[in-house]
Parts: sequence; C-alpha cells; structure tokens
Amino acid sequence: MARRRSFHRSRAAVWLLALAAAGTAHAMSIRELRTLEASEKDGKAYASYYLVGVLEGLREGVEASQRNGQKPVFCVEGRRLEPSMARSLYQTELTRNAGSYEADMPVQLVMSGALRNSYRCTR
Repeated sequence: MARRRSFHRSRAAVWLLALAAAGTAHAMSIRELRTLEASEKDGKAYASYYLVGVLEGLREGVEASQRNGQKPVFCVEGRRLEPSMARSLYQTELTRNAGSYEADMPVQLVMSGALRNSYRCTR
C-alpha cells in the first residue's frame, strides 16, 4: 500500500513538473481543484498534493520575506503545521468564509487566508 502511494505521489510530482516545464503551470482556481477531485480516478489525491504544494510554497514565501526583514502575513512560531494539515486548513477556511470566495479565485488565496487566520502573528 505504501509503495502504491509512493508511486502515485511520484506520478503527480512528475505531472506537475511537466506542466511547469511546459510553461502551462498556473494558479489553480477553486473550481479547477473541485473539477480535478471529481473527474480523475486519483483526482482527490492529486488535489491533496496540490494543496500541500500551495501550503509549503506559502510557508517558504513567508520565511523568505522574514529573512528579508519584512513582516510575515502568518506566524507558525513553533506551532504544529504539517503537510497533512493542508486539506483541513483549506476546507475549514472555505466553510468559515463561504461568502468571501468565488469559484474562479485561486486556491492560494484560500490557503493564505487559512494560514493567516490559524497562525496569527502575536508581535
């Protein structure tokens, strides 16, 4: 089972890298993520990998901005934030603020809101 999961992760990573190399990678919208989840055999897994990538990208972006002396938009500050939390953070943000997001908005916007609300800076 773990071997199968590893294969699917590798396949998804190769797929995303191929899109990026082809210059067609773009920010996925909420609608596109929902379509991916519903239309592909492994769509839910691919969507989860995408959410993890968004989470890790936003976290790295905040860390880079801090290194450059900028104020971060969210602060982990030793609290637990793991890739496995990406989907629940995303879903919770969509549920809490359902009226704030439209289907054509980027997934990154939702995840950024989730991180800002869940990991508020205390300074």
